[in-house]
Amino acid sequence: MRILVTGGAGFIGSNLCEKLLKSGHTVVCLDNFSTGKRENIESCFRNPGFTLIEGDIRSLETCRKAVEGIEYVFHEAALGSVPRSIADPLTTNEVNTGGFLNMLVAARDAKVKRFIFAASSSTYGDSTDLPKEENRIGKPLSPYAVTKYVNELYADVFARTYGTEYIGLRYFNVFGRRQDPNGAYAAVIPLFVKKYICHEAPNINGDGEYSRDFTYIDNVIEMNMLALSTTNREAINQIYNTAYGERTTLNQLCDYLREFLSEYDPAIARIAPTHGSNRDGDIPHSLASIRKAKNLLGYAPKYDMKTGLKEAVRWYWENLK
Repeated sequence: MRILVTGGAGFIGSNLCEKLLKSGHTVVCLDNFSTGKRENIESCFRNPGFTLIEGDIRSLETCRKAVEGIEYVFHEAALGSVPRSIADPLTTNEVNTGGFLNMLVAARDAKVKRFIFAASSSTYGDSTDLPKEENRIGKPLSPYAVTKYVNELYADVFARTYGTEYIGLRYFNVFGRRQDPNGAYAAVIPLFVKKYICHEAPNINGDGEYSRDFTYIDNVIEMNMLALSTTNREAINQIYNTAYGERTTLNQLCDYLREFLSEYDPAIARIAPTHGSNRDGDIPHSLASIRKAKNLLGYAPKYDMKTGLKEAVRWYWENLK
């Protein structure tokens, strides 16, 4: 099949491009490299079935060009990070909402068969329910969360109004190879790994008892491939949690990182984290129910948090040294 991956040079997008190419598909990558990196798709350039379009989803014309001849769209392009959205809500909205709508319009007009997109666990907002189930959400706690919820609403409206076929995947704290440890908005796992490798103490926001459903990248790629291949009509036009279904506290995370990294450098075992204040927009606990994904898509995640973390640590040790 001929498939478009927006944000294909990013962390998740590049892993998805690789998997699609290995599966024999023709892949078009659209990226403006604001957060994506060319080195992430270096291996893809060696495949004759890969094409790069350097462009921005905020341009409808660019989106229309990208979907020419495309059968399926994976929409991964977005500006992530809750703190970034709090610091700059305008740009977050332009990219995540305006860009998403541009892609939906372009996909509709090009008669794309299915539009698969990256949703977010931030949509659960202030809901205290655990585990999180897809049909019960709270009020958003950040501009980023608002944009990702609006994406779900737009996808549903396009399905009802224009017959567009979609599947939305609510990602829960994805981690793994190629996740960038640098920059002001680096995710917690690569940031902490980098700190430990540099013999610096990572700083935990709060007392460290906040918990997350950390989800290894290969589980996420599996979910995307299932969203692409499913022929179950009941599974279409649905939102799914994309997670492992277990939660880990930040204190536990630091313990695991010290354990795994000390296999390469014993001195890391002695580096204790520091603690600061809680961060605006953060929810205390996140844990996904993956029952819906199991029942409708046949999802069976292979990597629990510790197994995935050990793989990620090995990758970072080999690539950050």
